[in-house]
Amino acid sequence: MSLKESYEIAKTAYEKWGVNVDDALEILKKVPISIHCWQGDDISGFEIDQHELSGGIDVTGNYPGKATTPEELRSDLEKALSLIPGKHRVNLHAIYAETNGEKVERDKLEPKHFENWVKWAKENKLGLDFNPTLFSHEKAADGLTLSHPDEEIREFWINHCIASRKIGEYFGRELGTPCLTNIWIPDGYKDVPSDRLTPRKRLKESLDQIFAADVNESHNIDAIESKLFGIGSESYVVGSHEFYLGYALRNNKLCLLDTGHFHPTETVSNKISAMLLYSDKLALHVSRPVRWDSDHVVTLDDELRELALEIVRNDALDQVMIGLDFFDASINRVAAWTIGTRNMIKALLYAMLTPNDYLKQLQEDGNFTERLALIEEFKTYPFGAVWDYYCDKMGVPVKETWLDAIKSYEEDVMLNR
Repeated sequence: MSLKESYEIAKTAYEKWGVNVDDALEILKKVPISIHCWQGDDISGFEIDQHELSGGIDVTGNYPGKATTPEELRSDLEKALSLIPGKHRVNLHAIYAETNGEKVERDKLEPKHFENWVKWAKENKLGLDFNPTLFSHEKAADGLTLSHPDEEIREFWINHCIASRKIGEYFGRELGTPCLTNIWIPDGYKDVPSDRLTPRKRLKESLDQIFAADVNESHNIDAIESKLFGIGSESYVVGSHEFYLGYALRNNKLCLLDTGHFHPTETVSNKISAMLLYSDKLALHVSRPVRWDSDHVVTLDDELRELALEIVRNDALDQVMIGLDFFDASINRVAAWTIGTRNMIKALLYAMLTPNDYLKQLQEDGNFTERLALIEEFKTYPFGAVWDYYCDKMGVPVKETWLDAIKSYEEDVMLNR
C-alpha cells in the first residue's frame, strides 16, 4: 500500500470525528521549533579562552565527531534541518560569537560578532533566537551572577545581558522575524541560605537595569527562565518560578518554562493554560528530565504529548514559542537534534489529530466514561500514516530511513574531523 493510500484511510478514520487532517498539516508546517545550537558541540562555544562548564550544567558522553568550529556546527545543523519537516529557527548562546581570533569579553559583544550566523540564517531562511551566557566564566565561578553581592560582578553581567538584547534586536531586524532573547542564570546556594530575600532584591534590580536599555520590542522579545534547583544550588535558586512569573507579569516580559526545571512530580503541561489566562505569550524549552535536570533527548512520551495537547486544544500555537534544550554527547549529535525535533513536531501533529472539541464537550457534560475511552482509543489511531505522508510531502525521509543519511554524514564528514 502506498503512503498516499495509507494516508487516505487514516484521514477517513479521523474525519469521522470531525478532524480535518489536510488543514492540520497546513497548520503544522507553519509552526517553527527553535532548535538549540549547543547540542552540536556540547555547549563548548567558540570563545578564545574556553572555560569548563559550570552553573550546574554537565554534558556526558564522548561520541566522536562533535563540531569544533562555527563552520562545522552550521554544517551539522544544516544536515539535521534537512531531515526535519518544516521551516524552523536556531537558538544561539553568546559563547557562539565569532571574533576572528580576538578576545572579546562577554560584556563587549556586538552584532558584528554574529554576522556569519545572520548571513547563514538568511541563506537558509531561518529565524534566530538568543541567550546571554551567564555560566562557564570566572565571574560566575562561585555560582552567582546578577544577584552577586559584588556590584562590579553584577555590573559585568548586566552589561552582558544588555549587549545580548541588542544582538537579539539585530537578529530580528535583519531576518524579519523577532528574536526571543532569554535570560537564565545559575544563581543559588548549595545549602540552606540564611537570607533568601536580599539576593532576589539584587536580581530584580539587575533585571530592571537590563530591561531599561532601549531595545526595539518589534525585533527583540525578552524572556526570563526559572529553575527549581541545580547542581551546586540544590537548596536555593534565586530565580525561582514564582520570582520570574511575578516579574514577567508586572513588567510585560515572557516567562520561559524549561520542562527540566521543576520538581519531578510537576508537569509543565499543567501550567500552560493557567499562565495563558494572564500572559499573552509564553515560551518553552522542551527537554526530557531523568530524575534531575539532565536534559535528555526529547522522546514522544506522555508528557510531550500532553504538552502539545495543551497548546493545540487551547488554540495557543501563536502564543507559545516552542524551543528545545537538551545535550547528549553519548550519541551522534546530529541524530539527537533530528530525533528530538521530529518528536516535538510529531507531538503537535498528534494533538491536532485529536477531536479536542468533542472531548471538551464530554467533560462539560460530565461524560467521563466516554472521554477516557476515546482518549485511550485515539492512542492507536493511524497517526503514523499521517506522519509518514507529511514527511514525504515536506521532502524529508520517511520513518527511520533518515538514519541512512546520518550514517553517511557521520562516516564522510564527522569522523574525519
